[in-house]
Amino acid sequence: MEHCYDLIVVGGGFAGTCAALEAARHGRDVLLVEKYNCLGGAAANCLISPFMGYWTTEPGKEEKKFLTGDLFLEILKESIALGGMKDYEMYFDEEILKLVLNRMCQKYGVTLLYNTTVTGVEVDGEKIVSLSALGKSRKLTLTAKNYIDATGDGELSMLSGCDFKVGREADGLCQPMTLCFRMGGVNKETYHRVKGQINVLYKEFQAQGKIKNPRENVLIFENFNQGVLHFNTTRIIKLDPTNPWDVTKAEIEAREQVFEILTFLKENIEGFENARILSTALQIGIRESRKIIGEYVLTQEDLLALARFDDAIAVANYDIDIHNPAGTGTSHHYFKAGEWYEIPYRCLVPKGKSNLLVAGRCISSTHEAQASYRVMPFCAELGQAAGAAVAVALEEGSDLRSVNVPALQKILREEGFVI
Repeated sequence: MEHCYDLIVVGGGFAGTCAALEAARHGRDVLLVEKYNCLGGAAANCLISPFMGYWTTEPGKEEKKFLTGDLFLEILKESIALGGMKDYEMYFDEEILKLVLNRMCQKYGVTLLYNTTVTGVEVDGEKIVSLSALGKSRKLTLTAKNYIDATGDGELSMLSGCDFKVGREADGLCQPMTLCFRMGGVNKETYHRVKGQINVLYKEFQAQGKIKNPRENVLIFENFNQGVLHFNTTRIIKLDPTNPWDVTKAEIEAREQVFEILTFLKENIEGFENARILSTALQIGIRESRKIIGEYVLTQEDLLALARFDDAIAVANYDIDIHNPAGTGTSHHYFKAGEWYEIPYRCLVPKGKSNLLVAGRCISSTHEAQASYRVMPFCAELGQAAGAAVAVALEEGSDLRSVNVPALQKILREEGFVI
């Protein structure tokens, strides 16, 4: 007979890892299934960097007020100790992050299963009974009392028969996909002196038809390594990130855009004469795909109203950052210092399922709302909340739809949540 876990989490990004860590440190038997060979999700596999802001400040105070809960901060603390970050900032070393997440799972007793893809779900009424998976050419059956979908694309929920939406409500288009990459051989001193020229010339070239990339600018971030810059600047539009044929097209097109940017910089911008592409991400970055239909759908109006909910289990304040799904341009709504909105537990509960939660960017919301909470620090927070909910449900003998929310909130507040 297959081992039956208290919880199986599918997806080892920040949401899934924090969900697994949280349930395990509350004494639960947890299996975390990841299709690649490490934890970290978009940070590790898509080279998504840096973290977006995960704090705010209060009037009259300069110190940061962290909004994510203690597990994300523990990850950062361990990364700082190993030289993978400088204080609680935004830039990080993803190789050290992978090591930290492995060690934390070992510390809290999470069972890890890498290189394994969930291929099917056995459902009995409103309950998931087991998962079918393929790991290194071996067929597996994985069984648990409860499940968390932290796949980003809502794949476990979809396989379970849950309803979902893809993209924005008007036409189903998703925010663009982006293949991040690293460029080496850059004279950084010169780059910092001339970087203001880059986007001026880029826009001229774009207007002349010399640049095919529809993104409106070249987005460059710093990197820990000497002579290396990080680029989050390719833009693939009007393709479906849940369709493998479309994602294949996206990967091919994005790689062309990578070398288009390299050629543009080498031939036109001082400091890039000796630049080379060091690496492109293992996987194209997906900002938006499926969003599960849950017991509540979080909306842009909720965010703008700084909504508060009786069943709040997380907060966020990253701006409503919408990269145009149809072409050029990026729209923003920035939250002021001391502002944040809450996310209700009901957004994590898919309709029609009693032992399944979702965590991360695939929770129940509209296109506009998802543009804010989708970033890694707040996905970690949502994962921690989901893991705590499973622990509470098991403690009290309830299903995941009828969790004792006050008991859950008490745990989360004790763990640094600001709900």
